[in-house]
Amino acid sequence: MKSGFETVKRYVSIYGALIRYSLIHEMQFKVNFLLWILVEFLWFGLQLVFMSVLYGHTESIAGWSKWEVVLLVGCNQFIQQLFHMLFVTNLSNFSELIRKGTLDLLFLQPVNTRFLVSVKKFEIGNSINALMGLAVVFYALTKLGKMPSITQWIGFGFLCLAGVSVHYSLMFLLACVSFWTVRAQGIVWGYYNLFNIARLPIDAFPRGAYRAVFTWVLPMLLVSNVPAKLLANTLSAPQDLLPVFGMAGLCYVVSEGVWRWSLRHYTSASS
Repeated sequence: MKSGFETVKRYVSIYGALIRYSLIHEMQFKVNFLLWILVEFLWFGLQLVFMSVLYGHTESIAGWSKWEVVLLVGCNQFIQQLFHMLFVTNLSNFSELIRKGTLDLLFLQPVNTRFLVSVKKFEIGNSINALMGLAVVFYALTKLGKMPSITQWIGFGFLCLAGVSVHYSLMFLLACVSFWTVRAQGIVWGYYNLFNIARLPIDAFPRGAYRAVFTWVLPMLLVSNVPAKLLANTLSAPQDLLPVFGMAGLCYVVSEGVWRWSLRHYTSASS
């Protein structure tokens, strides 16, 4: 029986091969690659322009200054693009794997099927867009006159990974609807479009059902606001970090349960 280290090493090797294949495939269409980066850059720039227009009429929104909100937009961009780079394309194509019968072939591979479904395609272009978001984070911090400590940066990194995990688990859960419908891309991309909410300060929303839903059910606000608050030194207490990590664990457990339950009811494309 293989040790845990050998198993991890094997999966890292497989993922490395998948990344290399994705890069080779992407470089065959260089113009499309560059245009995608340009479109994402323009969209990100429009978000920053929108915030600048808002703050041309006010000094703060719910206690957030202009550069604190720019910091938030940068954090959201970083998390969103990491998520897109790793998972979005794969999960949006999940229903096609079922419809065409490709999922049946993946079951025959000596690798965890969920792993293959989730990471088959690596979007290198989004890594550049993620770096744009990180650059905006650094710029906003200089404008705020803040210099986060090493501990804060490490915490920020773990929060971003937890945020990506939350989004992955929830989108994977939604993708499992494909077992019962012909196509589920609309549901998956509908979730992705909710990222527009994540660039807004959580304090700008009045307490009530709307804020509760996007904090605890579809935790867009929680995932983006907490990392920004950590870097800006505006967290009320260190315990405010725990809900993000707790949500990451809970969402993964739920998505894994739904995945296993869905497989038990899957009759394959050939049945």
